[in-house]
Amino acid sequence: MTVQKRMTLVDLGLFTGKPQHEHFCRMNDLLDTREMAPSAHPHHWPLGETTPLPETYDYDGTSRPTEEFLARTDTSAVLVLVDGAIRHESYFLTGGPDVQWLSMSVAKSFISALVGIAVDEGHITGIDEPISSYVPVQPGSAYDGVSIKDVLQMSSGARWNEDYNDPASDIYQLTAATAGIGGTLDDFVARMVRESEPGTVCRYNSGETQILGALVANATKRSVADYMSEKLCEPLGMTSAGYWLLDPAGTELAFGGLNLTARDFARLGELYRNGGVWQGRQIVPAQWVRDSVTATAPHLRPGRPLVGGQQADGVGYGYQWWLPAGDRGEFSAVGVYNQFVYVDPVSRTTIVKLSASRLYGTSLDEATSGEEENIAFLRAIARQGH
Repeated sequence: MTVQKRMTLVDLGLFTGKPQHEHFCRMNDLLDTREMAPSAHPHHWPLGETTPLPETYDYDGTSRPTEEFLARTDTSAVLVLVDGAIRHESYFLTGGPDVQWLSMSVAKSFISALVGIAVDEGHITGIDEPISSYVPVQPGSAYDGVSIKDVLQMSSGARWNEDYNDPASDIYQLTAATAGIGGTLDDFVARMVRESEPGTVCRYNSGETQILGALVANATKRSVADYMSEKLCEPLGMTSAGYWLLDPAGTELAFGGLNLTARDFARLGELYRNGGVWQGRQIVPAQWVRDSVTATAPHLRPGRPLVGGQQADGVGYGYQWWLPAGDRGEFSAVGVYNQFVYVDPVSRTTIVKLSASRLYGTSLDEATSGEEENIAFLRAIARQGH
C-alpha cells in the first residue's frame, strides 16, 4: 500500500502570493503535529452585549472601510473580548469557532510565557544565565554565552535576515530546516553566527524563539507541547485541542507552529491583561508579565527594532511581545499573514484577528505586509465608545 507523503511548510508556497486559507485551517491534516488535549475543566467565555465592528477605521490619513480590509487581508476570524466577555465574533473563509488556525509568530508570545513559568518553577535559574548552559550550541556560535534575557528581547546579536521574499534569507533556511533540509531545527540554531554585541540591537529573529523552545524542553525535560498542555492549556480552560507542528526529529516549531482556535488564542491575551492571573490563580508571575510588555532598554523602544533590515515604525519590543507606541500600554502577539492577539489595557479589550493575507511577504512594503494598518484597525475596535 502506498502512503502519501505528508506536506511540509516548504510545500505550501509561503510568501509567493498563493492563497493559504485552505491550509492554515487544517495543518493537523497536512503536517506532522503533537496534540495538546482540551482542558479537563473548560472555561467558556461569557457573552456580553454584542458590539458590531466599526464600519471604518483611520489609517495613513484616510478613512477606510472595514469590510474591504477584512476581505483584502483574507481574514478568517475576528474575536473581541471586553472585560473577559465576548462582544463580537465573526468568521470568514475557512475560519470558525472550532477551527484551529496556524499561529505563525503569535506562538512566540506563548513560548515566552512558558519560559517565565519555567523560571518561576526553578527549572531555569534566571534569565541572566547563558542560554548555552541549557541548550547545546557550537563553541563561538551566536548563542554561546548569550543571556536568556537577550534572546527573549531579540537582542542576542545573532546574524539574521527575516526577509520573507528573499529565498537566500535566514528565515527561508529556518523554514527549510522544518522539513529536515540541511539538518534539524536544533542543528540550525546551534550553528548560527554572531554579528553584533548582545544586548545592543533588537533584530527580529525567529531563530531566537526556536532556541527558547529548546530551552524550555531541555530545562523541564519535557516537550514544549507537554509542558504547555499542563501549564497553560489545562489551567486556562482551553475548550479545543491544540497542535504544535513538528520537524522530522519531533521538535516543535516554537517560532510559529502553534495551532489553536480564536477563542483559545484569546486566553493568553486575557491572562496577560490581568497580570498573569486567571480566575484568581497566578499562572505567569506578575513581574514576568510586566517585564514582558515593557521596552526596558533604548534599543527596544518604538522605532528601534529591525525587521528584515528595516526599522519597525511605531512598535517596540519586550519578551517576545510587540509594543505599539503610545501611552495606553498596548501589547500584541503578531504573526506573519496578519495573525494578532492584541491587548488594550485602557479599554480592557483583547482582540484576536486570524488571517491568511495572500500578499504577505511578497515585498518589503507595508502595503503587502499590512501590519501597521492592522494595528490601526485593532485600535479602532478597542477605542470605539471610549
